[in-house]
Amino acid sequence: MNDQKYIQIEGVEQTFKTKKGLFPALRHIDLTIAKGEFVALIGHSGCGKSTLLNLIAGLTTPTQGVLLCAGREIAGPGPERAVVFQNHSLLPWLTCFENVYLGVERVFGASAKSTGAQAESKAQLVERTHAALALVGLTPATQKRPGEISGGMKQRVGIARALAMEPKVLLMDEPFGALDALTRAKLQDELLEIVARTQSTVVMVTHDVDEAVLLADRIVMMTNGPAATIGEVLAVDLPRPRNRVELAEDPAYLQCRKAVIDFLYTRQAHVEKVA
Repeated sequence: MNDQKYIQIEGVEQTFKTKKGLFPALRHIDLTIAKGEFVALIGHSGCGKSTLLNLIAGLTTPTQGVLLCAGREIAGPGPERAVVFQNHSLLPWLTCFENVYLGVERVFGASAKSTGAQAESKAQLVERTHAALALVGLTPATQKRPGEISGGMKQRVGIARALAMEPKVLLMDEPFGALDALTRAKLQDELLEIVARTQSTVVMVTHDVDEAVLLADRIVMMTNGPAATIGEVLAVDLPRPRNRVELAEDPAYLQCRKAVIDFLYTRQAHVEKVA
């Protein structure tokens, strides 16, 4: 399999049935993502970013076209593709450890036998869970419940749960969108370090131009909906590891940032509809 074509999206369209009739969300989506690449999806509200992410996750099926991961058609959710949502979706009655262990047990425990894989022992599952929590700096909070930790820490648990499943692809839907600026910046920096270590393929939905330029290898800019499509793909040729302070005055960073802003606010100027 060609690693440059790890995720393939070919001729994908998505139409939803609504009370007002058919709604064309996406049209003519063609995109190839390389193994280990970090791709950011950006655009105005209603441009189908989350819809496209859900299609890659296998949570929805395209009306037309095909999506492939590692040469196999995406026909539903799979452990090789983990999703981190803006809402951390933690079970409030479980501890941080138990929330992560739940996902680990499902992928590597008794359920693994259904896929032909060898089920791991309880000790191995526990070790995986602790390792994932350590990766996001949450070892001291393993026995705390979601109601006892901050929003940023909850989001870290969600990321730990996804990483614990050792996914080939990490899908993130505005994971830091609800956090304050300082917490968001800290988690962005941690994500850069985690991705460098795990070499995961990442697709992230974001509204934040600076976040997209800081994190991504390529930025996929979506046109306005309905019938949204890919308007432009920008390669972010900035060396890694990246340092946000050093990049603040880097001409290449500023040029990328300007290109995205120009696309979003000049060529795709969004006019809110008044009811």
